[in-house]
Amino acid sequence: MAQVKSYRYGVVDVFTTEALAGNPLAVFPDASEFDETTMQKIARELNLTETAFVLPATRKDCVARVRIFTPAKELPFAGHPTIGTAFVLLQEGIVLRNNSEFSLEEGVGPILLRIEGGPRPLVWLRMPPIHEGKCYGSSLCARALGLEPQGLLPMKPQLFSAGNPTVVVGAKDRAAVDRAWLDLAGLKTLKYAEDESFCVYLFTPTPDGAYSRMFAPEYGIPEDPATGSSMGPLAVFMMRNKLISSAGGARFVSEQGTKMGRRSLLHVEVRGKEAADGIFVGGHVTPLVEAVLTLGSHNE
Repeated sequence: MAQVKSYRYGVVDVFTTEALAGNPLAVFPDASEFDETTMQKIARELNLTETAFVLPATRKDCVARVRIFTPAKELPFAGHPTIGTAFVLLQEGIVLRNNSEFSLEEGVGPILLRIEGGPRPLVWLRMPPIHEGKCYGSSLCARALGLEPQGLLPMKPQLFSAGNPTVVVGAKDRAAVDRAWLDLAGLKTLKYAEDESFCVYLFTPTPDGAYSRMFAPEYGIPEDPATGSSMGPLAVFMMRNKLISSAGGARFVSEQGTKMGRRSLLHVEVRGKEAADGIFVGGHVTPLVEAVLTLGSHNE
């Protein structure tokens, strides 16, 4: 007798208005029957940068709880899964379209979201608090990324965290960003703590904001097409180094994933003169796949 059960899920492309671009995300709108081990196995099976699982909220101020997994580990927060899940919850009717603001419960706590209406809504999240860490030598980062030191901007790369530790590195031009590559050996030269993983975010300033790439081999993600959780660290780094205006806030766009053939546009809004006043990350979402996952064993 077959002992199987089916679970509905969808795949959406985040930070794009085009199908087969942006950052793909699998979302299970009802994951209440999955335990943590099964969630990790599903994320490894689907092998996308992240898979999101929606559960009942444990907080009264949140509409749902979201657990986020890469193929290798669970994340306490991530940008494109948060924005993509919010879009799916709108589609599912779990969040009503006239509800322009709501919160999702994640490992870092409640994440505030707001919706800019229209036929293609722009979904915004408020970044969780950003913590600053150590600075790195430019020559060390250049070597780890396969670049010459003169290919980087004359400012020290720095570690930040908004749930996921990120080393932000500035490059002089798009060509340097496109030439870079970070493997596990390169990552080991940058390790600041042997028991904690981090990603490396490389960018160069552009008239619209930034052109960027992100590498996270320890997360099972050699390169990420779009990294919402790095936008807060990027905004702080650019403000501190006067690469964007900090007078009364700023709004810019980071282009990521182009080198991979998955161009993503991440909108960033800084409210006020300091990051503490609020950093918001926004993007469009394009639905792509409606599917069913079947689990269980077949006994003769």
